[in-house]
Amino acid sequence: MRISDILDESMIRTQLAGTSKNEIIDAMIGIISTSDKVHDIEKVRTAIFEREKIMSTGVGNGFAIPHGKTDAVSDVVAAFAVTAEAIDYESLDEQPVRLIFLLVGKDSMVGPHIKLLSRISRLMNKEDFRAKLLVATSPKAVMEVFKTEEATYFDV
Repeated sequence: MRISDILDESMIRTQLAGTSKNEIIDAMIGIISTSDKVHDIEKVRTAIFEREKIMSTGVGNGFAIPHGKTDAVSDVVAAFAVTAEAIDYESLDEQPVRLIFLLVGKDSMVGPHIKLLSRISRLMNKEDFRAKLLVATSPKAVMEVFKTEEATYFDV
């Protein structure tokens, strides 16, 4: 499964406003609330914030991947944003975050969820990929960066 297959331009934001980790996560949840795959946005919110309590999803290199699993979605739902300002996200490397990828999977789809998290993490570990995302000025441009990178990086 490609990231570009689960991510839709309508779920991408550039210059996302927010001044704290919780504001940014709430804004990301707000983005996916319009998806027809989401049946109960409050259950999604609970799943994301409960996962965040376990350990920060700020994984380093200016990137965070808030995620969770719940029966409140009918299929994998994803959103991506570049924040307007660097956010203190309590990241593992203690550095601020500007790139956020939200992933919500079904409770019953643990394998695909883990594979997607792994794929997203591998892409985001590439400095040139992150740099391209930071300068993308539209959802369409962000999607092109993902599609181009996936075409060269993964055998799918």
